[in-house]
Amino acid sequence: MTLRNHSTITEFILMGLSDDPLIEALLFVLFLVIYFLTLMGNLMMLLVIRADARLKTPMYFFLSNLSFLDICFSSVTVPKLLEDLLSEMKTISVESCLTQVFFVFITAGTEAFLLSVMAYDRYAAICHPLLYGQVMSSHLCVRLVLVSWGLAGLNSVVIVLLAINLDFCEDQTIHHYICELPSLFPLSCSNISTIINILIFSILLHGLGPFFLIFSYVRIISTILSISSTTGRSKAFSTCSSHLTAVILFFGSGLIRYLMPTSGSSLDLFFSLQYSVVTPMVNPLIYSLKNEEVKAAVKRTLRKYL
Repeated sequence: MTLRNHSTITEFILMGLSDDPLIEALLFVLFLVIYFLTLMGNLMMLLVIRADARLKTPMYFFLSNLSFLDICFSSVTVPKLLEDLLSEMKTISVESCLTQVFFVFITAGTEAFLLSVMAYDRYAAICHPLLYGQVMSSHLCVRLVLVSWGLAGLNSVVIVLLAINLDFCEDQTIHHYICELPSLFPLSCSNISTIINILIFSILLHGLGPFFLIFSYVRIISTILSISSTTGRSKAFSTCSSHLTAVILFFGSGLIRYLMPTSGSSLDLFFSLQYSVVTPMVNPLIYSLKNEEVKAAVKRTLRKYL
């Protein structure tokens, strides 16, 4: 695919997180540790869920897919960030920049849909326990994951095809540490109204998840409160609170980043770091620290392999 409108601009300059070499060195160590913890935490979740027969349920099937997604999502942004923290010239070609935009959209979009699917799974398990086995069959779970990837992939292709047709002016500086589409808009000489409208529609489509979640959790909480067993009520609250925490961290920062006008301020960086770097790292902790089944499975897996 040729980028016919980018003949005058062949690369961008990323401003990054700092221009102070000492701060950059400290940030490199920090994000290297974060990336390592992200990989180890999510790989551990994948290993434990795969190895433990007691975790062969729809909830843990979706959780294993979330862990795989978090590895992919973090790997789209953090390695380039680490490279730039050690480089004097933080450059990226136009082709590589648009490729990063594509993979940010497809991984983040799939995660948004998957979190909504996981909310439906908790709704079915708690509000309709007798029908849960029939409703959440293994075939439906696989189809829901494939549909999540498919919708996010289609959305990503449309967005990038529109971005390819943007004309970029002489300013090559992206006031960010990665190529996010909103950060490219100030550099464009083209009329960006169409792509902005489509982007807003896309974000609102992904944002339907939180509205569904609000409805689901109203029903879920009312059902949990009606459970007579203290143990059952505690277990239900534990799994739901973990999921709700992950949703707030991801959707909260992601929606703010893409719906708010790009300002080039530290807030843009903060919200991007929150949903693309911090959330993939803390998700394994969120889903394991409050989940007795996962903690017990981790102990069994460690005894088995160590």
